[in-house]
Amino acid sequence: MTSSHLAASDSGESQGLRRFYGSGAWIEGDAERQLTQTLTRPGVQAVAAFPDLHPGIHGPVGAAILSERVHPALIGGDIGCGMAMFRLDLPARRLKLDKAAAALRGLGDSWWGNPWAALEAEGLHPETFPAALGTLGGGNHFCELQAVAALDDPEEAARAGVDSGSLLLLVHTGSRAFGPMLLGALTPAEQEALDLATEAGADYLRQQEMAVRWAALNRRVIAERAAELLRAEALLIVDSPHNLLEPHAGGWLHRKGAAKTSPGGLVPLAGSREAPSWLLKAAVETPEGALDSLAHGAGRRYRRSAMHGRVGRSKSELLRLERPAGGSRVICEDRGLLIEEAGAAYKDARKVLADLVAFGLAAPVVETRPLLTFKTARETRT
Repeated sequence: MTSSHLAASDSGESQGLRRFYGSGAWIEGDAERQLTQTLTRPGVQAVAAFPDLHPGIHGPVGAAILSERVHPALIGGDIGCGMAMFRLDLPARRLKLDKAAAALRGLGDSWWGNPWAALEAEGLHPETFPAALGTLGGGNHFCELQAVAALDDPEEAARAGVDSGSLLLLVHTGSRAFGPMLLGALTPAEQEALDLATEAGADYLRQQEMAVRWAALNRRVIAERAAELLRAEALLIVDSPHNLLEPHAGGWLHRKGAAKTSPGGLVPLAGSREAPSWLLKAAVETPEGALDSLAHGAGRRYRRSAMHGRVGRSKSELLRLERPAGGSRVICEDRGLLIEEAGAAYKDARKVLADLVAFGLAAPVVETRPLLTFKTARETRT
């Protein structure tokens, strides 16, 4: 791995590439190569790369790409994936961590609600993957209970209903099997460049929008489930997708691990199981070339395969992954996933935030610290 020494003013900008990170950012050489390759795709006009940039399967993660043509592979299979932040009406002073940890294990059970009614209420067909609704899935998806560590902008925080004693939920997940089905229905050639005049192109556009809506509903259902388990109510602060396709400036904006923003809007920035997260306020005047997008989190520093053997080599190390320094808890009953998603797998979120601030992209509103991170648990119902 190498650390990039290219900033947003360096070579490559004239070719439509803007890098919103400084010389100290941890950027793999493979991610830089994927940026260069992305610029050669037919119709690509502009690329914005953020400090959480890392290599992906089909292209860079942590980037927004504007193109005259649609490239489904750049978005990938988890269409609509994003993060939503909620405020609980339960004050932090009343939280009992042991009881909360036991309660949140219930997220591993099947949802006890009515998925068909929830889908219909959202304008989606009731048979659109009802069994998956209210579930996180694997990978880097999570539901995290957080406490307020600092109010960086107390006035903006108050407008969001957050004070120093608030408890927050940050939910990261997407469209589950829906998105991969849409990508898999395309031929390899269509995944690389899709003709919108074809039936396959029109169907992809229509169903892609449905998958984005399904994913937002899924985050809301998960938050409602978590809140009910904690005997509280979850109030949405912001939902921010980061894997999606949208019309933009006469072309098509592809976001892959790049959070959708609006001028002055709120956006979550996820840290890791062992690091803070933030609620950010996007700049009112978007810097040129940012494509109305932001980093969505710290971004991976090490690939999943590289984490095996790096951490979790003994029972004591595994226990530390479940009980990180700082007193938080991680509920993850999949040993491989616990290792692959360890805090050490991710970049320093503070440095990512510093780059976003330095380039005038966003400012911090609330800093949070993890209390309970739910990833997976065995179903307890019979």
